[in-house]
Amino acid sequence: MIFSSIFFIFVFLPIVLILYYIVPFAGKNLVLLIASLIFYAWGEPVYVILMLLSIGINFVSGMELESHINAGNMAKAKSACIVTAVINFLILGFYKYYGFVIANLNAVLPFDIPYKELALPIGISFYTFQTMSYVIDVYRGKVKAQHDLVAFGAYVSMFPQLIAGPIVRYSDVERQLRKRTISWERFGEGSVWFLQGLGKKVLIANNIGSIYESVAALGVPQMSALTAWIGCFAYTMQIYFDFGGYSDMAVGLGKMLGFDFVRNFDYPYISKSITEFWRRWHISLSSWFKEYVYIPLGGNRGGTIKAIRNLMVVWVLTGLWHGAAWNFIFWGLYYGIILCVEKYVLGEVLERLPNAARHVYTMLLVMFGWVLFFSPSMGGALSYIGAMFGIGGKGLVDMTGFYYLKSSLMLGIIAAVGSGPFLHRKCSELLWREERYMQAAGVVMYAGIFLICTAYLVNDTYNPFLYFRF
Repeated sequence: MIFSSIFFIFVFLPIVLILYYIVPFAGKNLVLLIASLIFYAWGEPVYVILMLLSIGINFVSGMELESHINAGNMAKAKSACIVTAVINFLILGFYKYYGFVIANLNAVLPFDIPYKELALPIGISFYTFQTMSYVIDVYRGKVKAQHDLVAFGAYVSMFPQLIAGPIVRYSDVERQLRKRTISWERFGEGSVWFLQGLGKKVLIANNIGSIYESVAALGVPQMSALTAWIGCFAYTMQIYFDFGGYSDMAVGLGKMLGFDFVRNFDYPYISKSITEFWRRWHISLSSWFKEYVYIPLGGNRGGTIKAIRNLMVVWVLTGLWHGAAWNFIFWGLYYGIILCVEKYVLGEVLERLPNAARHVYTMLLVMFGWVLFFSPSMGGALSYIGAMFGIGGKGLVDMTGFYYLKSSLMLGIIAAVGSGPFLHRKCSELLWREERYMQAAGVVMYAGIFLICTAYLVNDTYNPFLYFRF
């Protein structure tokens, strides 16, 4: 089940919200837990058992950790924390990296190890990181262990952000699981966030994504440089509006249910350096790795060499988190190297450049990074980048490239402008202006977005979010 589907919008969500609002507060977490398990089991009926296992293991571990800490036995608490971390990562590693490891071993061994490709449980990377943040924070004494299994289960399985984030740390919602504000005002605010995300996904991401898919289907030998750049630009916009749209919908659904989730995107395409880009893109993942990997490794303490080592470890892991393939590993290394260069070599040089030049520099590197990300292999990525410079394809320009440029120009301009803060701020201002006629205009505008999206969805085929596969 996906947020941008007729069934979710007109059947599942209304039923859940009605039940959620009519039951007393003591029963809201139970309604949320049951709804979330149904939501997950709708597409993953077998793997819901895996999620329940994860909930149970980490719930028991949290209480065990707390009992050891209260008894003053930090050695046992540390051991329990490590054991739980290993179990969590073994589960994630088995389903996500088992096939990748065996395939690479078969490539170098003189014999083949037989194996069966396993379907990746949807959202496992996200909810594993959430349970890990809980266990580690209990060990650190940052939060108290949750003794209510229903509340903990609702936290892990919470359907608004279960499938593709943001990664919600337990410390962010600990109080809200016990007490949260549920009102029509917050419901209205959440509806605005949801409709913004729905519009990003249905009206922009899906449409510009079809351009990328058409270009990719040509194959590198049939691409001119112009066509390759258009395809890369289309994917650059698609992944932002797709993932950003999902995150907006998640934030909106959370507000409808009384939760405040962290914002996952802050207009990353207006960045003037790669360092700034990663402060604005997938914020919850970046902050998770900083809090639970980079700082424990020593951060930037201990000198430049150790700081570079720690950064590279984080970015290799970031690449692996996104997928079990070499292109993702090299994608992580690519950003790790750039961040190190910016931090220790280019920092002052970049600061002296005009803002426009810094922005062009950033977007070019980001687009090359997306080629590594969307290519099925490193060879495919290098071939595609070659085509972007007229190597191995059909030269610099051709009629196909001009066709895509002409047919997609307006959508590309809308996407480029929409990826910045201007349109969002202007649309939001309409609803919060004191003048009633301006508020009415805002309501009409968002109602129009809803109706247009609905019309698209009625005739659309199944179109999942890109980050479902991570």
